[in-house]
Amino acid sequence: MSRSLKKGPYIDQKLLKKIAKLKKEDQAIIKTWSRDCSIAPEMVGFTFGVHNGKEHVPVYITEDMVGHKLGEFAPSTKFQRHGGRMQRELEQGVVDKETAKIAAADDTKKIA
Repeated sequence: MSRSLKKGPYIDQKLLKKIAKLKKEDQAIIKTWSRDCSIAPEMVGFTFGVHNGKEHVPVYITEDMVGHKLGEFAPSTKFQRHGGRMQRELEQGVVDKETAKIAAADDTKKIA
């Protein structure tokens, strides 16, 4: 949900201070826990270590990221898979195809 136009975007002041101290040529990763901070044009070219709850995920900021939040580029949850009967059938189909490919490759080696 966006912020009010009257208030403007939220940009963490500590991050702006850290950016001001560094040069764009520096390859240092700026660690931050501020996932809700909006990406400003001044941040382009820097690498941020955005905390996802477990570790700092390195995020290199490019021009097309301006206006988004830092947390959008460091997922905090890991997708395992959907469960259920349909998913098991799909996975079994993939395994069957792989075994068929291997068997076909073995047959061609025996013939040659």
